[in-house]
Amino acid sequence: MARFQRHVFICTNERAPDDPKGCCKAKDGAAVAEEFKKQLYARGLKRIVRPNKAGCLDQCALGCAVVVYPEGVWYGRVAVADVAEIVESHIVNGKPVARLVIPDEALTGIDPNAPPDPFS
Repeated sequence: MARFQRHVFICTNERAPDDPKGCCKAKDGAAVAEEFKKQLYARGLKRIVRPNKAGCLDQCALGCAVVVYPEGVWYGRVAVADVAEIVESHIVNGKPVARLVIPDEALTGIDPNAPPDPFS
């Protein structure tokens, strides 16, 4: 079985409307996921790059959140209008879209005092 070269995870998680973090579903997560699918398939990347709807990626305040693996590039505040640029620049040409990248220090879940990850 062939392996995908990349996976694009798009948060479509839903939180209660009064949750102060907000949620990616309310920030058009489903539409962003659908646009990734459309853009990737239109470029003939259906069996090479897999767009995946994801539950919470724990970047709620910066949603709609998207992460591209294996690079581990995190994007925040992604709108439908940004998808074509991410596909062209990052997926096709290997250059992340700097204006949308969430810097490591802004990501939730990273402990700056943790020992290095032995798998990275």
